[in-house]
Amino acid sequence: MTIVEAPPTTPVRSEARAARAERIGLLLRSPTVLIGTLVLLFWVFCALFPGLVAPYDPIFDNQFPTNLPPEWGHAFGTDTNGRDILSRVLAGSRSILVIAPAAVLIGTVLGTALGLITGYFRGVVDDGVSRLVDAVLSLPLIVTAILIVTAVGSTSRWVVTLTIGLIFTPVISRTVRAAVLAETELDYVQAARLRGERSPYIMFSEILPNVFPLVVVEFTVRLGYAIFAVASLTFIGFGVPPPSPDWAAQINQYWTLIDPYWWMTLFPALAIASLVIAVNLVSDGVREVYER
Repeated sequence: MTIVEAPPTTPVRSEARAARAERIGLLLRSPTVLIGTLVLLFWVFCALFPGLVAPYDPIFDNQFPTNLPPEWGHAFGTDTNGRDILSRVLAGSRSILVIAPAAVLIGTVLGTALGLITGYFRGVVDDGVSRLVDAVLSLPLIVTAILIVTAVGSTSRWVVTLTIGLIFTPVISRTVRAAVLAETELDYVQAARLRGERSPYIMFSEILPNVFPLVVVEFTVRLGYAIFAVASLTFIGFGVPPPSPDWAAQINQYWTLIDPYWWMTLFPALAIASLVIAVNLVSDGVREVYER
């Protein structure tokens, strides 16, 4: 019996490190990624340290005249309760920047695991899960989220987070499954099987590192959708309630007063748009780099 020795792994690891360094360098040289990252970091800083950026208390400081339009001293005006809208906008990113990334992380972890399992084992497992995924994807994301939140009977932050994460799971699993189906036909997977490696080892130690760039792209792309989903749920009443300075909650509270008090709705809406655009700029740059 001839014993075939495994090739050394050091050159492979060196090549992997070189590839990662090259991708990081490309990301750092991308203008769109840099602009998007700067905007993201600004809103993250506002979420972490609202007291340092907000000139007034965003919740309880109602000592000013009500319904003031934008003017010197109140660049974004005041609301119907005499609160400074600039302060509320600067402090309003916290809830959305907690819920959206956590939801996408849950969906990415579960979706990646599900995609690995269905793409590797195929057969009955793949058919059964695929039918379930098709059923979930047949409904719009927001409709499914509303059904789940309503059935649970709670609109707490963690319920919304888990709901959006579970909704993104089948979407991400389908993408990962397609990549795993292609990887299982390659020689390194067949070699691992011939060595007698167990299926979990092959999936998570052999295949996952090779589809991980795709997982990174999926995470960044879905983050923009998650921000929009969180804002939509909050706007229709399935999120953070007033007097929270949450952007979508502000829009929900004041959209009926848009004429003549347009500033109460405009500036929170622009904040949401800036965050979504920043995430999309980063995701486009990441996708361009990783899909080369």
